[in-house]
Amino acid sequence: MDIRYSCGPNDVKRYTTDELRREFLITGLYNPDKVTAVYSHVDRMVTLGIMPVSKKLAINDGIDVWANFGTHYFLERREAGIFNLGGAGTIEADGKTYELGYKDCLYITKGTEKVFFASKDMNAPAKFYLVSAPAHTSYETRLIKIADAAKKPLGDPATSNKRVINQFIHPAVLKTCQLSMGLTELESGSVWNTMPAHTHERRMEIYTYFEIPEGNIVFHFMGQGQETRHIVMKNFEAVISPSWSIHAGAGTSNYSFIWAMGGENQEFDDMDTIPPSEMK
Repeated sequence: MDIRYSCGPNDVKRYTTDELRREFLITGLYNPDKVTAVYSHVDRMVTLGIMPVSKKLAINDGIDVWANFGTHYFLERREAGIFNLGGAGTIEADGKTYELGYKDCLYITKGTEKVFFASKDMNAPAKFYLVSAPAHTSYETRLIKIADAAKKPLGDPATSNKRVINQFIHPAVLKTCQLSMGLTELESGSVWNTMPAHTHERRMEIYTYFEIPEGNIVFHFMGQGQETRHIVMKNFEAVISPSWSIHAGAGTSNYSFIWAMGGENQEFDDMDTIPPSEMK
């Protein structure tokens, strides 16, 4: 498991491009028959990429659970949200099997001991994107199809940010301890997400970008509103955003991304907006 320790805004002001990428960017998430894991000390969030091809994979494959979490199994004191970004697949959680198509999501509650991942077709493997947060109580494991997500249209073609926010792991859909997750889809001709930019001191956030067309990129903007930095991102890469950092992006094409949040509350609109005229 790759361990990322948290850093403050004063340090980041002096980071080179390579240092920014090593600290915040997550690459290489999807490897055949492997679980790839990154542990961030920012609110103790864990990001996993799981791509079963020829065999079933356990959530803890290749992870020393006791050394990293001090628990007997991965979700003993954690909850998780999982999106399928590949071919059809299945997730087995304590003996119950859930079928996930493209962009479907499964919430798994704290205390779920045995979790396995499989693909329906090894020639079109599933790509499971998982984010896990610490949890203090248990709720209900639940499958949310893309069609059942709460839809929130935003933006305008005139400002190149017409998009739909699909809320999956969200108080409007189901109860969780602290984890919130959703999927934002930009319409053709729109390239900006999350403008005007904002921070939320009470929560951190992780983005993963996908559906970036071949040969295109997304410029992910981070840092304080008056000390902005950027990270160039490619398809299926993720980025860690501490609470003090903005998190916005502009692509050379439209794209989609999944956001995951954890922290003090689950109020989606609890944002500290920064007017574009005040950004530097």
